[in-house]
Amino acid sequence: MAEQQRIVINGGKRLEGEIAVQGAKNSALPLLAATVLCSGETVLHNCPRLSDCDAACRILECIGCKCRREKNTVTADASVISGVEVPTELMREMRSSIIFLGSILARCKTCRLSFPGGCELGPRPIDFHLKALREMGAEIVERHGYLDCSAPKGLHGARIALSFSSVGATENIMLAASLAEGVTEIHNAAREPEIADLAEFINKCGGKVSGAGGSTVAIEGVEKLSPCEHRIIPDRIAAATYLCCGAISGGELILTGVDHADLRPVTAVLEQMGCSIYTYGKGHLFINTRKPLVSPGTIRTNVHPGFPTDAQPPLMALTSVASGTTVFVENIFENRFKHASELARLGAKISVEGKVAVVTGVKALSGAELISTDLRGGAALVTAGLAAEGTTRIGGLSHIDRGYENIEGVLRSVGADICRR
Repeated sequence: MAEQQRIVINGGKRLEGEIAVQGAKNSALPLLAATVLCSGETVLHNCPRLSDCDAACRILECIGCKCRREKNTVTADASVISGVEVPTELMREMRSSIIFLGSILARCKTCRLSFPGGCELGPRPIDFHLKALREMGAEIVERHGYLDCSAPKGLHGARIALSFSSVGATENIMLAASLAEGVTEIHNAAREPEIADLAEFINKCGGKVSGAGGSTVAIEGVEKLSPCEHRIIPDRIAAATYLCCGAISGGELILTGVDHADLRPVTAVLEQMGCSIYTYGKGHLFINTRKPLVSPGTIRTNVHPGFPTDAQPPLMALTSVASGTTVFVENIFENRFKHASELARLGAKISVEGKVAVVTGVKALSGAELISTDLRGGAALVTAGLAAEGTTRIGGLSHIDRGYENIEGVLRSVGADICRR
């Protein structure tokens, strides 16, 4: 259905108002996978209504779990696991589906799944995942596009040194190690806030995880985990996107339900560009853009606490109308500038060579027909469309729906002339 729809934006409207930020997609997915470890009914609050989360729930149901959603609360009952194979069509829907490998293998000692799909952002090898699980005693055979995994004697603790601080690999190891025998240490672990959220959940369930948020994470395996209630952290990338939307419109927004510290790499850049940003109360952030936007210079994406690669595309849209020249250096994904050619259709002046994109600010953008080719690139097109003169139509909405809950409704509520047709 989303492929036949378009987001239509009549640009030039100043955004004003309040946005309640959704729960974090990148936290919800590993947490849904973690429910497999708990024999009983787990309740996750603040779970965003996204196509990726729906796919994760369908994976749970395929292996015998019972899932139900009431607004933004998902209840997953993993009392009975009746299957260990994830269908190819569900694996292809999202890259994060590989996260189920660690939890199913830990709970059932066997698992079969195909290679995952998701946005085409260049090579994102799952070698880190497989190598780590093998070090923990898993036997993994790759044949005909499938991974046949088993650990007949159960998984055991290991000292794992990641050559790259992969978020997905860190999460998969944490899930697998939670029920493994002995202690597992992850060195060069990812430090993203979503890692700390997963650790908090596992510990609530009776697990023993320490060091999350730092470069070394230790997991002492336990015999079983018990279900719990947990509230998913705010989505820092959705928040960053809406901050860019407010800024490009010259607007004034209040975001609620955010974590100020997690957003600091992004808000520091926006302040450098001329935005005024204030934090107050619990989880409130205020932005206004009264001054003309100026280039922030050079932006280098990096693992947390560096500038997040997922916030690069909407920021690129913003810098396309800022005075001066901005240089983006992409250090995470090889093919992260697909949105640049679509922004150019609006009149943005962007040149790309390898992992570097150079953006020279223009005075105005003009509406055009655009296609979203990946999740965050789609967010960049929406951001730019808010400032473009005339009408912008954006297709490829299935990508955007993977990470943003009703993006057109959220922006319309703060004054954007935007709808889905």
